[in-house]
Amino acid sequence: MTDTAAFTHERTGDGDILRFSGSLSLARIGDLPDRLRTYDGNVDTVDLSGVERIDTVGAWLVHRFAAEKDAAIAGLDADSEHLLKQVEAADQPVAMRPERPGSIERIVGEVGDATVMAGKTLIGLLGFFGATVVALWNVTIHPSRFRFNAMVHNFEAVGVTALGIIGLMSFLIGVVIAQQGAVQLRQFGAEAFTINLLGRITLRELGVLMTAIMVAGRSGSAFAAQLGTMKLTEEIDAMRTIGVSPMEALVLPRILTVVIMMPLLGFFASIFSIIGGGLLCWIALNIPPVTFIQRLREVIPMTDLYVGLIKAPVFGLIIGMAGCFQGMQVEGDAEQVGLRTTSAVVQAIFMVIVLDAFFAVFFSSIGWL
Repeated sequence: MTDTAAFTHERTGDGDILRFSGSLSLARIGDLPDRLRTYDGNVDTVDLSGVERIDTVGAWLVHRFAAEKDAAIAGLDADSEHLLKQVEAADQPVAMRPERPGSIERIVGEVGDATVMAGKTLIGLLGFFGATVVALWNVTIHPSRFRFNAMVHNFEAVGVTALGIIGLMSFLIGVVIAQQGAVQLRQFGAEAFTINLLGRITLRELGVLMTAIMVAGRSGSAFAAQLGTMKLTEEIDAMRTIGVSPMEALVLPRILTVVIMMPLLGFFASIFSIIGGGLLCWIALNIPPVTFIQRLREVIPMTDLYVGLIKAPVFGLIIGMAGCFQGMQVEGDAEQVGLRTTSAVVQAIFMVIVLDAFFAVFFSSIGWL
């Protein structure tokens, strides 16, 4: 049986030496910590050459004692010396409650973290866009690899089932625009110009913009959740294993679906907004439907329709990319699915509004007012 840990003091020409013997392990250390704590003699060197075995507890005890006495440690073999160095490296003060940074430091840190995250997300989206273009090119070269059935299913999920909520939302927005416009224009005796306001802002801006926001919250979040769940269950890894590209099978059909459906949904939303506004003009302003439609034809240029139809597929591309990109970034646990879904909706809506502002400036600069 290994002897219990012990030590002896020896005075030599090199100074006071404390020689340890036995086993410096948890099972055989005995009352050695108490004896070392009450030892008040001088120690210049701690000699461990007589130690049969040493574990982490023993290494920590020797290190703490040598540090208190400002003594050198000698007599270790290579393994024991490595263990002692690891214990010494771990001997760092730890704050039980870290000091809270100041308000300015915290705000600057949060802004910096958000900026870094935005930069990483932008780079990731650019890389994802490149991968999508590559997948589109591969499908164009090899049409048999395109999942047409998946795209048809997404047509129903993104477009057909969304007609009801988009139509109701657009109808009510048209009513609100017409009512508020009529209230403000009545002060100048220009209620008839409510038709101008309703027709132009609906076809040019709000029809497509509100549809994009609705699709981002409805379909973009669904894309992120679906792909994120597949990532967690390792279905996407399984597809790669059998030689199926997730970009071609999962991402590309979803993005193309939103790109194709957005112009149709945007036009549908604009029509329902005009119907809602026309109904309010008929009831509140006594403008009959025939006069309303004739006035629309006079005041709405075709460029307004072109502007809406040009913006719609771009918005669809942004929504599809944001949803699929965030879904493919899920890793770890189920909580990531919710976080990435939220990020997909926020990023899609933010980028849609930024692009809408860009389009407004661009079309004004080329004379499509």
